[in-house]
Amino acid sequence: MPDQKDTFTQEEHFHDEWAKSIDVDDIDVDMFFTCPSCPENNIIRSWLGDIRGKRVLELGCGAGEASVFLAKQGAEVTATDISGEMLLVATRLAQKNGVTIATEKALSHDLPFPDNSFDIVYCANLLHHVDLEETVSEVRRVLVDGGVFVAWEPLAHNPVINVYRKMADQVRTADEHPLTMSQIKAIKKTFQSVQAEMTWFFTLAVFLKFYFIDRIHPNQERYWKKIIYDFDSIAKLYLFLEKIDRIFLKCFPFLKRYCWNVVLRCQK
Repeated sequence: MPDQKDTFTQEEHFHDEWAKSIDVDDIDVDMFFTCPSCPENNIIRSWLGDIRGKRVLELGCGAGEASVFLAKQGAEVTATDISGEMLLVATRLAQKNGVTIATEKALSHDLPFPDNSFDIVYCANLLHHVDLEETVSEVRRVLVDGGVFVAWEPLAHNPVINVYRKMADQVRTADEHPLTMSQIKAIKKTFQSVQAEMTWFFTLAVFLKFYFIDRIHPNQERYWKKIIYDFDSIAKLYLFLEKIDRIFLKCFPFLKRYCWNVVLRCQK
């Protein structure tokens, strides 16, 4: 098994190489927070409300879609990532959208910021790559009293998604460890209050459509990206299934653990 240093090196290399393939002209920042098939960011947007003047930290910013969107809403945004190349992409994306973000190459469990530095910490698809306990502890440290940590992450329990993960071995890193329900309970012990919403249950049929009908292999095209940029092609199916999800999960909440993603709002 690789040690922690080797894992960080592999993650940095993977994301540096990915960054080199990204053209910021192809990124529609607003879609990641307004498209119906990105319910996680829509939930977070409703939770955060007016963020003008708020100091926001994004962990694992990737190409910077979230950092730039939040900056467009008037927040003072600092974007961090393990990949220097991704930070360059995020900077170019901010320039394209007419906003400014600060960037810092950093590890989520060792943040170079003083205590009580931020009103909001945001991350997406980061916690399942890192040491959860150490990262959550750092997040709490850099938040002001009453500050909010919002995140969305994949869950570990759905068999369809677990098959997808195994198939998509060329577009993911080997160290991924999707969150379990016990880990979510552990997060709740760190903060004053924690709210959790689960997304994608029957709506995961969209993935089956991509594979069996459209004949698109997960290594050929990232499904999580396709559901946003090709939303028009799945709109009727997705919106129908999403209505069923809301009703079904309300009636049978014990099945929420089998959703694809969890969205968290944690208050210090």
